[in-house]
Amino acid sequence: MHLPGWRRLMGWLWPAKSLGQKGEEAAARFLRRQGYRILSRSSRTGWGELDLVALDGRTLVFVEVKTRQSSEPVPPEEGVDWRKQRRLIRAAQNFLHHHHLEDAPCRFDVVAVTWPAGQRRPRIEHFPAAFQADE
Repeated sequence: MHLPGWRRLMGWLWPAKSLGQKGEEAAARFLRRQGYRILSRSSRTGWGELDLVALDGRTLVFVEVKTRQSSEPVPPEEGVDWRKQRRLIRAAQNFLHHHHLEDAPCRFDVVAVTWPAGQRRPRIEHFPAAFQADE
């Protein structure tokens, strides 16, 4: 039996990537092409997960990646409501404290990834400084 068929048969050994994982990978590639340096992926903190932590010049960027199928009526970026923003701000504060970076300049970006049905490549929209931490 050749490997692709065996992999499908034994999918539990190598589960297919979720849409969210594929979106995060696409967002990371996109940001690298824009000159960002990806420092961390899927960083877990006491307040939740930070999808991507990147460096844009000297600015630390906390990136929330939202991925959707093209058939969904709501654009991905609308999934980052005030509740999500509050959790991301707390997670970022935790990250900054843990890494002794409290004084580092930082911002919050959103990357919206829309995957059209049957397409290999997604549509990616980047929203730099999408929201601010008022604290």
